[in-house]
Amino acid sequence: MDFSEFEKKIGYTFKNKELLHEALSHSSYSNEAKRGSNSNERLEFLGDSVLSIVVSEHLFRHFKHLPEGELTKIRASLVCEKALFEFSKKIDLGNYILLGKGEENSGGRERPSIVSDAFEAVIAAIFLDGGMEAAEKYVLSFIPKDLAADSSKALHDYKTALQEIIQKNPEERVEYVLADQIGPDHDRKFIVNVLLNSNVIGTGEGHSKKQAEQAAAREALHLMGYKE
Repeated sequence: MDFSEFEKKIGYTFKNKELLHEALSHSSYSNEAKRGSNSNERLEFLGDSVLSIVVSEHLFRHFKHLPEGELTKIRASLVCEKALFEFSKKIDLGNYILLGKGEENSGGRERPSIVSDAFEAVIAAIFLDGGMEAAEKYVLSFIPKDLAADSSKALHDYKTALQEIIQKNPEERVEYVLADQIGPDHDRKFIVNVLLNSNVIGTGEGHSKKQAEQAAAREALHLMGYKE
């Protein structure tokens, strides 16, 4: 299969085309392929690590004033499934993934989990084909240029930070529940609990429900050992 169009979009030409073919092969495709081609699962495993080290080093070098806890939060926002899915849209990655008929018919090309895994697999393929320098150049092309300007805002979005951590375990579920309202109408305070699988893991209060939810998420993060 000719992936030259895709190579132009990613700005990298493979010496070993089989690596790219494997990176774009979903398990559903590999299972249906008669010649027993490999799926991209092993490459995805490697790509996850390459992505993490590239982003970690980038943040370490460019945010020398930030402590470890804040760097961890920024990194989480850049390597999560949602972020990778958005990066993938820039190169139309979903259009090039090789899928089995069932996955194709059920909308696999637009499924964030499939596309983000393929994105990581492509990172690994570039790393194996061209080394860390090539992989780093590719990964950093997706990192927002105004990341520094957005970082302070991202660090105080405790709900997003908490969600990024919890979503690593798909079976876990977080919800925010209004526990109480106190004070007169002109100075009303809302008290909100954040629950993980029905267990309260944080409580916060504020003059709006949104403020209370952020405060509850902040407390949950602190109790989980994440520092600001």
